[in-house]
Amino acid sequence: MQKMAVIGTTSWGTTLGLLLANKGLEVRLWARTEKEASKLRQKGPNQTQFPDIHFPPELAVTSHMDEAMDGVAAVIMAVPSSTMRQNITHVESHLTKSTLVVSAAKGLEVGSNKRMSQVIAEEINPRFQSNICVISGPNLAREVIQNLPAAAVVAAEDTATARKAQRLLTTPNFCVFTNSDIIGVELAGALKNIIALGAGIADGLGYGDNAKAAFMTRGLTEITALGMTLGAHPLTFSGLAGLGDVIATCTSPLSRNHYVGVELASGRSLADITESMTEVAEGINTTLVAQNLAEQLGLEMPITEKIYQVLYEDADPRQAAVDLMGGNAKHELAGRRWRLFSLFRRDRSSSATRP
Repeated sequence: MQKMAVIGTTSWGTTLGLLLANKGLEVRLWARTEKEASKLRQKGPNQTQFPDIHFPPELAVTSHMDEAMDGVAAVIMAVPSSTMRQNITHVESHLTKSTLVVSAAKGLEVGSNKRMSQVIAEEINPRFQSNICVISGPNLAREVIQNLPAAAVVAAEDTATARKAQRLLTTPNFCVFTNSDIIGVELAGALKNIIALGAGIADGLGYGDNAKAAFMTRGLTEITALGMTLGAHPLTFSGLAGLGDVIATCTSPLSRNHYVGVELASGRSLADITESMTEVAEGINTTLVAQNLAEQLGLEMPITEKIYQVLYEDADPRQAAVDLMGGNAKHELAGRRWRLFSLFRRDRSSSATRP
């Protein structure tokens, strides 16, 4: 029986642990403290988040990293992006040349502006960096744990690594595709949370489905432009980690980032909202990082800028929405320092010369 370690008792970490244990793998779920581990062993997963769900015999909870990592084929890092660097340093000494390191975090590191695979690569032995991969997609934990059909994508620079992770993570109701664009998959999974915040604001303001659909589409175009500038392939943003996750997080009441947007539109302060939540809404920090990147690159990102103003400058969500809807319209693939429009023109030019 293959062994897996899941670092982090977040709802997604717990879900992945249960998913793989129910597949028949031996899973060790690592908790930060013995108090937390003991509570989970005695009472099982949080019944508010996981009603009528119990840990199967194949899943063990531990607070000891050496026990969690003993002989595992892969370790899944299911922690918030803000603690990824700290947690991977605890894991690093237990890695071997065959251990897959799977990031399940959909965020970017504040300060460094780095993706999670970059953070992990900086903290582990360079000999093991080819084992790094990321998983992303439209994966609302509550639905996955109910065994409803879902799909995800796992990406790695090394194709063999992605395929190895695919075999480990795929279950009858959880279809995992592969991709070699690790930059695009990570950026899409993180940046889509900015769009989800805005979609929540639109819903909170009662703007309707037409406006939200337009906002989602414009948001996807905007984050694709940033992704291309940072080395991602634009088609990745049309896949599971991009469009797929945008649809799920912008339309589902199960989305934490959508929830934050709705609450902001109701007049609640960001501090009040986050203090009342039990888990992190990654879009808050991701907006800060994306805004910093846009400024550094001279890249036009009007949606990100408005969400940033709402989150960090106390701008009125209603006025931000009005500003976005009333923006100066131009070609939908054109923006300052965007490469999307140049690709569009090149495609048209090449098609005109075909016989």
